Amino acid sequence: MPVLKRETAEAHRDCNMLPKLPVPDLQHTLDAYLRSVKHLVSETQFRKTEALVETFGKRGGVGERLQKLLLEKREKTENWVYDFWLEDMYLRNRLALPVNSSPALVFPKQPFRDVKDSLVFAARLILSVSQYKAAVDGKTLLVDVARGQKADTPLCMDQYKRLFSSYRRAGLEQDTLIMADGTSDPGHVIVACKNQFFALNLTEGSCKLNEADVQAQLEWIYKQTLNAELNQPAVGLLTADGRTDWARARDQLLKDPANRESVELMERCMCVVCLDEPTGLEPSDANRAALMLHGGGHDKNGANRWYDKPLQLVIGADGVCGVVCEHSPFEGIVPVQCTEHLLKNTRSCKQSAVRSASELPRPRRLMWKCSPRIQGALASAADHLHRLVRNLDMNVFTFAAYGKEFIKQQKMSPDAYIQLALQLAFYRCHGRLVSTYESASLRRFRQGRVDNIRSATPEALAFVKALTDARTSIQDAEKMEKLRAAVDAQTKITALAVTGMGTDNHLLALRETAKEVKMETPDIFSDETYHISNHFILSTSQVPTTEEMFCCYGPVVPDGYGACYDPRPAHVLFCVSSFRESKETCSGLFVKALDEGLQDMRKLCAKHADHKNTPNTAK
Repeated sequence: MPVLKRETAEAHRDCNMLPKLPVPDLQHTLDAYLRSVKHLVSETQFRKTEALVETFGKRGGVGERLQKLLLEKREKTENWVYDFWLEDMYLRNRLALPVNSSPALVFPKQPFRDVKDSLVFAARLILSVSQYKAAVDGKTLLVDVARGQKADTPLCMDQYKRLFSSYRRAGLEQDTLIMADGTSDPGHVIVACKNQFFALNLTEGSCKLNEADVQAQLEWIYKQTLNAELNQPAVGLLTADGRTDWARARDQLLKDPANRESVELMERCMCVVCLDEPTGLEPSDANRAALMLHGGGHDKNGANRWYDKPLQLVIGADGVCGVVCEHSPFEGIVPVQCTEHLLKNTRSCKQSAVRSASELPRPRRLMWKCSPRIQGALASAADHLHRLVRNLDMNVFTFAAYGKEFIKQQKMSPDAYIQLALQLAFYRCHGRLVSTYESASLRRFRQGRVDNIRSATPEALAFVKALTDARTSIQDAEKMEKLRAAVDAQTKITALAVTGMGTDNHLLALRETAKEVKMETPDIFSDETYHISNHFILSTSQVPTTEEMFCCYGPVVPDGYGACYDPRPAHVLFCVSSFRESKETCSGLFVKALDEGLQDMRKLCAKHADHKNTPNTAK
């Protein structure tokens, strides 16, 4: 669900003025669940699931008791699903953050002539971040307003507060999302350079540093890292490891006071600024995307990161730049809005006079004392990251034949149309449809995050079969009818999801409520169908941008695809990822099928354009 408009209305600034997220009717959710899985499992498995759902939803049964508890929770809390969702989606996930969880925004390659150019760019980004934080703290940001489904609705702005003040602290079984004490002071940023970390204060006394001051400090940091004798262990690697492994190493680190102080500086910083070394790789879109996600491994820039911090600005001396986001505090549109502001601001910055470097307190190098046990953890983390780097198969594809304007001319939702193209591509590659995730924003509601739009609908299956099965004699007119029916079905379930009537969050909350009250897990949640429905082989998201940048992320399951897309007026940009170790997936073949499918869909539309009585939506 794109957010492409801003609203000036003061009245919508307070999230508490927004409505609470509704709790869907139990039977509505159970019916929708059955409809979403019937065509994805065997007939025998579905009959079993149908019986379990009927038992769960019967009058006076377990489902009704849990539903009553959820309704009570809605009255007592700001958002009845928020904590359940955050823990299930992120904090209990034990996978490493790079590739598996943290998305990235990739800038156009910057035309740096030398290191100094990159430091000028970094200085401007840092000051722009400071200004943006001041706008967030002062509540002067224009309020986001929805476009597409249920357009012009003001959205909850709470997630912006977490851009600069939150931190994901690793735990042995579950991570914790912590928030720093609120302050309007710009504080400090952490600058990473050659795997070393420095705390750079953005104020000196009562004065804020200007661009030239920040640039001078960055140049001092860069020169310090050239002296290898002073360099500390590459502790940032630990944050790239699995969460439980990092939590164990963190516990060991914190036993030393110097390490504890360094970690505290990390937790309280506004953001991390990563000054990367040239990698020697061809700066193609795919390579730049992969480098943003994992840094290229320990022998490139993979240790020049601190993945627990929500916002990492990456400035490569070779012009490879972008932003790495720890996803748990906010949805993708929040760092997109922030980053678009940063890029616009860097173009309008004016150089200011620099004070003498001797007048500025020098940035503080973070010190680390690493026991043999920590050294072993670093070696293990380096190996794990190396394997992740080799495993990622990234493909960035610009479909240039047409874009969202053509789709709108067909009186179809661009998002629904592109989702069908993704289903068609998967079907051509694998001969079936699978459980699909498309994020649906719930920011219309207080503390809203997302629910799931289950794009692999029965209507989508009927369409892709009709278009691809050469053995049938289906006429083009009927294929067009099935395309419109599938687009209509997708548009309807999108509307339900963004208005709080989705199924995934409701089922999750029912399941977690049963755990809370020490109830035996209802059979509906131990059923194979439920596990299949939550194994998202196709993980998709529309992330529109107004700047020349794009978003990318990795698959969420070992045998899956990540598919991010940005519909532009005359083209659509796709970032498709998969894992090389999977024998089932291949990003290149998926993109080829996607290209063919979009071409076939246009041919079909051109033959049988029927613009009557079909709703148009801007999404």
